[in-house]
Amino acid sequence: MIDAEGLTKSYRKGATATQVLKDVTLRIAEGEFVAVMGPSGSGKSTLLNILGLLDRADGGRYRLGGVDVSTLDDDARSVARNRSIGFIFQQFHLLERASAERNVALPLLYSDAEPEDGSALARCALEAVGLAHRAHHLPSELSGGEQQRVAIARALINNPSLILADEPTGNLDTEAGGEILETFQRLVARGRTVVLVTHDETVAAVARRTIFLADGRIVDDQSRLSRVDAHRTGPAAPR
Repeated sequence: MIDAEGLTKSYRKGATATQVLKDVTLRIAEGEFVAVMGPSGSGKSTLLNILGLLDRADGGRYRLGGVDVSTLDDDARSVARNRSIGFIFQQFHLLERASAERNVALPLLYSDAEPEDGSALARCALEAVGLAHRAHHLPSELSGGEQQRVAIARALINNPSLILADEPTGNLDTEAGGEILETFQRLVARGRTVVLVTHDETVAAVARRTIFLADGRIVDDQSRLSRVDAHRTGPAAPR
């Protein structure tokens, strides 16, 4: 799904350039659930923005789903982003005067879906996150966890293969955050790839792989067996 090699990124302020990513090489297979951790300023969000085609690396190569997106022009990147990637942020970014269904359907304005299909597709996406019964409620009538699930449904509306989430549980209490993580696990079980940025070790522990960034470099990459995998393979051999 993701094949990035030697990514670099710098930001310039006046005559000063700050290198945020330094020779980052990363491969993520289809259907993986990956957490990205690191201290503030380590490059987590910058990496996520590059993977999501919201920003360009200064150097290196990036293949998404087997396609080299490093050389695509802005229009082609927009099309690839809309068709292949769903975004979830810490802030829900919902339109306050629009129903949950209308909020979910917004990305269809930039897709090839027929307008009359919008409501049906939005209802299906809401059903996938357990909120079909709240389709006609405004954001102000929903809890924080429900609003984030609406945001997840919006990210799913174009059936993306890759979900990118930046601190998706950061504004939620423990119970609501747990519900969001369970939603991600169900998406992965259905074949989607999920990459989330978090500073919370308990959130990262739900993912099956955690990548650690420090000073713009990957300093560790840890995989863990899921409960299903552990059941199939039995207990790990003693070291």
